Amino acid sequence: MKNKEIKELSIEELKQKLAEFKTQHANLKMGHFVTPLENPLQIRKARRTVARLATELTNRENQ
Repeated sequence: MKNKEIKELSIEELKQKLAEFKTQHANLKMGHFVTPLENPLQIRKARRTVARLATELTNRENQ
């Protein structure tokens, strides 16, 4: 997800997407340990998306 898309989400949607991407990231990591992924950059992309969502959520909660 891009930052522009993230900024358009509500707080509840941010929480939902954050949980979804955390689960996806964990599944990618676990799957990569068992059998290497064809594109391991998916793990990095998921991790960075989780960070973007968490940052935006924290910024909104602090305002």
